[in-house]
Amino acid sequence: PTGWKGQYSGHVDGPTMILEAVASKDLWIWHSFFGLPGSLNDIIVLQRSPLFQRLTLGTAPELEFMVNGNKYTMGYYLAVGIYPSWATFVKTISNPQGNKRIHYAKVQEGVRKDVERAFGVLQARFAMVRGPARF
Repeated sequence: PTGWKGQYSGHVDGPTMILEAVASKDLWIWHSFFGLPGSLNDIIVLQRSPLFQRLTLGTAPELEFMVNGNKYTMGYYLAVGIYPSWATFVKTISNPQGNKRIHYAKVQEGVRKDVERAFGVLQARFAMVRGPARF
């Protein structure tokens, strides 16, 4: 509706809506949540996300995986610096020092690009995701 136009205005011309998605490098989308106005910032979207609400309440689905001999029972999500320092968020190192940290930052950024690629495929296959719906 026209009355909601202001709140659905983002940084581009015309109304925008936010799509939150969790995708793996094989382009499988494990979670999606959309409908929030494009005028909201990432932190407000995070606060309204059903996935992260379940994580904070301790009701998210359990999973098990091993990394370097350590057992983990909670999923992890790649994030940028603006997100809170929760155990579930894996952020890059902004100024990595040393070979291990440089390698980590490079791999983490590369995997984050897989998520961007998933959005690119969505936009290529479904014009409605790329731009406004036409009636």
